[in-house]
Amino acid sequence: MSDATIDPWVAAPPSRRFLYGLNPLAKLAAPVPAMALLVFSRDLATPLTFIALAYLVALIGAQPTARAMLLLFVVLPFAATFVGLGMTLWADASRVDTSVAVLTIGGWTLYGGAVEIGMATGVRLAAIIALGLMAGLTTTGPDLVRAAVQHLRVPYRFGYTALAAFRFVPRFGYELEVIRQAHRVRGAHDGRGPLAALARWWGYIVPLLAGSIRHAERVALAMDARAFGAAPERTERHLVPWRRRDTVFVVAFWAVSAGILIFFFPWTLR
Repeated sequence: MSDATIDPWVAAPPSRRFLYGLNPLAKLAAPVPAMALLVFSRDLATPLTFIALAYLVALIGAQPTARAMLLLFVVLPFAATFVGLGMTLWADASRVDTSVAVLTIGGWTLYGGAVEIGMATGVRLAAIIALGLMAGLTTTGPDLVRAAVQHLRVPYRFGYTALAAFRFVPRFGYELEVIRQAHRVRGAHDGRGPLAALARWWGYIVPLLAGSIRHAERVALAMDARAFGAAPERTERHLVPWRRRDTVFVVAFWAVSAGILIFFFPWTLR
């Protein structure tokens, strides 16, 4: 089973688009400066430009699945709008009372400045998430762990323990579905309403926890039998090399990010 089949957000085949061929650490390192500096921006233009850049790179360099497209074009804009409206309502009225009044209800007034501050916060959060999705949509957990072990010198005992835990996730989903089917066949916890749903989930938790403990014990015994962790270093079967194109991508993305920030510099200081 390939790694791509485990992660529903990562599309295959990886050879058709350039993002799949990059080192996972390169895809993580490229947007980090922009994500850090976006925290301090206060305008709409800067995060919107970075969202456009992230979407352009993701659509050209990746092959998003239907779920990923739904995330990019429906879930993320909705979440940004929701956060922006929430921040609008919480904005300090004394800071924006000189701006144009947009809405007045009784003694409460919504000012244009509050809307600008709230939406800037929502769009800034969306930009940070969009930049992170460039790596998230084209990188599997196992590849990221392997790259961290090989290039960041993360001890392989920790790295491959995390990799084993990552492998638990699809197994838990499968076991949960088996437990649900068994409960349906036996007619356990029938009924409707919140109490019945709570009883059903409580019935799932105990066998799922028991199964996870048994599986963890088998994995621990197998690793022990293979003397995992006895040697200071481990020979890698799957190499995740750092190539020249990884360096070019990181430097180019940093350069474009610096250009965007320089172009909008007067706005970000506002």
